[in-house]
Amino acid sequence: MHNNSVQFFSVKINIQKITPFEADDIVYHADTCLPLVDAVNRKKLKFKALARYTYPGDRLTEDTIGLNSVGYWDANEPQDWGLDWHRNEGIEIHFLESGSMPYLQENKEMKLFPNCLTITRPWEVHKVGNPFIGMGKFYWVILDLNVRRPHQNWVWPDWIMLSPKDIQRLTTILRQNEKVLWKADKRIRDCFQRIGKAVDTDENGSNSSRIRLLINYLLILLLDLFNSEEVELNEQLTDSSRSVKLFLKELEKNLSEAWTIEEMAKSAGVGLTRFTHHCKRLTNLTPMRYLTMKRLELSKNILIEKERLSVAEVAFSCGFSTSQYFSTVFKKHEKCTPIEYRQENMITV
Repeated sequence: MHNNSVQFFSVKINIQKITPFEADDIVYHADTCLPLVDAVNRKKLKFKALARYTYPGDRLTEDTIGLNSVGYWDANEPQDWGLDWHRNEGIEIHFLESGSMPYLQENKEMKLFPNCLTITRPWEVHKVGNPFIGMGKFYWVILDLNVRRPHQNWVWPDWIMLSPKDIQRLTTILRQNEKVLWKADKRIRDCFQRIGKAVDTDENGSNSSRIRLLINYLLILLLDLFNSEEVELNEQLTDSSRSVKLFLKELEKNLSEAWTIEEMAKSAGVGLTRFTHHCKRLTNLTPMRYLTMKRLELSKNILIEKERLSVAEVAFSCGFSTSQYFSTVFKKHEKCTPIEYRQENMITV
């Protein structure tokens, strides 16, 4: 399909329960491609991609299951858009061939220049542009490895042809080292350029074999890059307690959900017993007790900051099933009713 007939789709919804997310009090959403779609519609840049599910682009065929999106954009004029905080349903490899681009990942803010390569895992939030992306040619490959949390075992697509030893080494480095930014060499740049050409000339999967081979070659080049540097590994990055810790951080921004302990464990990606164990160790509270305490903390802030809301509205916005239950729990912990708490604190503010 030619560049002027790109297919566009709605925003992709992350399969995890928690959406939206927050990073450092900044709200971000999962896999938001709408600003890019809008920019292409306004002819702000050239865009070409092969994708599946609701990522924008021509449709990938069944020959490349596990590959969610591969493509590039080429912006040769000032841009007025960026991609806000989001996550992907796989590991994403970015490469900037030319130009410059503001880029943020987790708590790291940087500016990308030619030959900069970044890697994001499914649990890592990132943002392209601050707020605008700048001008440049930007490539990406997103591979779904059937993981959403740090402790889960990676499952590579069956068409990845690296030897068991090499794929284990690559997986270990990518899991136990979360370095964001790498300097790519000429071979990696040439590989991305070849991937871009394969995407450009693909017609209904005609370049599936070529794309598979190029991605395999890219992984070999990444392994070479990692092996050429002293990569420090940290096994704690793959511990299940870290997955629970990440979930608990996200939970604080999604307290209005009707959580059960089973749903919390499922969203954290661990079993119920292990989830309860890690939650107790990290917070000194059982999961449901922790949830209640966080809801109470939120309710106290809302009672003071949004005085026009009724007690029932505060209760529902914090995830309590009824205003009566909220008032009972609140009085038990604060030794006063929600209305009394509001009145007392409004006087002192």
